[in-house]
Amino acid sequence: MSPRVENEETTPLKGGNKNNNNNNNDDTENPILIQSGIPIEDLQDKDQNYLVEVPNIDKPDSKWINFRTLWAFTGPGFLMSIAYLDPGNLESDIQAGATAGYQLLWVLLWSTVIGFWLQMLASRLGVVTGKHLAEHCRDHYPVVPRIGLWLMTELAIIGSDIQEVIGTAIALQILSNGHIPLWAGVLFTAADTFTFLFLEKYGIRKLEAFFCSLITIMAISFGVEYCISKPDQVEVIKGIFVPLVSKNHISQAVGILGAVVMPHNIYLHSALVQSRKIDRSSENQVKIAIKYNAIESALALAISFIINLFLVAVFAKGYFGNGFTDDIGLSSAADFLMKEYGKVAKYIWAIGLFAAGQCSTMTGTYSGQFVMEGFVKLKLAPWKRLMITRLTAIAPAMVVAILSENHLDAVDQWLNVLQSIQLPFAVVPVLLFTSNEKIMGKAFKNHWLNNIFVRFLSLVIIGINIYLVVVFSIDISEAPWMISIITISFFFYFAFIFYLSFGTETYIKIYHKIKNIFGKSNNYKTLSENDIN
Repeated sequence: MSPRVENEETTPLKGGNKNNNNNNNDDTENPILIQSGIPIEDLQDKDQNYLVEVPNIDKPDSKWINFRTLWAFTGPGFLMSIAYLDPGNLESDIQAGATAGYQLLWVLLWSTVIGFWLQMLASRLGVVTGKHLAEHCRDHYPVVPRIGLWLMTELAIIGSDIQEVIGTAIALQILSNGHIPLWAGVLFTAADTFTFLFLEKYGIRKLEAFFCSLITIMAISFGVEYCISKPDQVEVIKGIFVPLVSKNHISQAVGILGAVVMPHNIYLHSALVQSRKIDRSSENQVKIAIKYNAIESALALAISFIINLFLVAVFAKGYFGNGFTDDIGLSSAADFLMKEYGKVAKYIWAIGLFAAGQCSTMTGTYSGQFVMEGFVKLKLAPWKRLMITRLTAIAPAMVVAILSENHLDAVDQWLNVLQSIQLPFAVVPVLLFTSNEKIMGKAFKNHWLNNIFVRFLSLVIIGINIYLVVVFSIDISEAPWMISIITISFFFYFAFIFYLSFGTETYIKIYHKIKNIFGKSNNYKTLSENDIN
């Protein structure tokens, strides 16, 4: 079925992210698809719900920004940026400001920049190939590592969902003056996520507008808190641009990266950018799409950085260095704000937290949808898919709400560590695929300098993970059994990342070289890609 598109609005489609060349499907008319190695029929059969028509997409690109075109591309980047504003990030912001003052604002800035860089890799992968990251993982990796990668990604989504659901439940408890217990708030959040289906029915632009309105609520709420607290503006600027961190705050600094950059968000963004109608046989249209997706994502992440900055500065001003000894987090921030700035500040905080929890739970559902469909090619009715993704998060969230009500802030910190550990399982595949000329085509594969930077970044992330896990584990126990568990876990962790980094073909080559070094017999069974699969 051919897609039917109306101006800048969206229309439900039964077909997918199709090749929009209406003349024919001959290979000679689709050079980019041929270069990317993706069969044309695969793109035509994709299950895409909506396409948004882009004005001027078929005209030569201007050196300047065409705001009509930018407006048509506005949406996916803001949906992506919600993961930078979820309750886990708010928890990290509170901790950073309360324990280190303004000192870690530069870490927040560069974590956002790093996130933008990684999101651009995911965006380009989706725009150029018409397939999102989970689909490429299914096509590229053999069954066993593919299942392992899928489980790691689902674990990241569940961990993030727990934070989001608990954050919304805390907000409801505050707004109801304690009349709604945490467990009831969890159930309410699970139920109201079905609003997602209602909004999706009316088109992707309506859904994007709804999410943008929630981001606006967050910006206003936390902006008001910022104005009420009156932080020192000179210290704020110094914190952003002067890279200093004391020894006591290293753990908080490295924990910010795990909170800011979400692994499943990289999978999500590679799918969201496919909601715009472009002809992938036209190199010009693909370049325009990459350009405007980058601009829109930069704007969205700049706004998310400002919102996070508001919170860090509020708690840097009111909490840091003022003699407070109690730990502070999502569950105790409202009482602190009420004590320092009045009852209004408490409820404004709860409204912002509620908006953060609501939009992030729905984008978490979106992520779960694409990850499940991409890795296991499981196609379900939307309500069934939503039920599965919700239950996988609600069950552990309910356990946390009942058993850990007095330790919610510590649970949030552990979940941020979990996100950081899972990050290489998104970064490594997206780097591998965007560097592959067979997948991206010669014109759109990564520049070698980009590859060097992202590989270096991957090593930094892995180093941060080692530090975080060791520090948090030692806090629990320094017994030999704990050290043994950490050592064994890291062995398998590094082995899996090593495999993902080089892919099946390189793995086979390395295997044969090792076999030759040890002088295996010629009668020894040769390992082939078919054997691995």
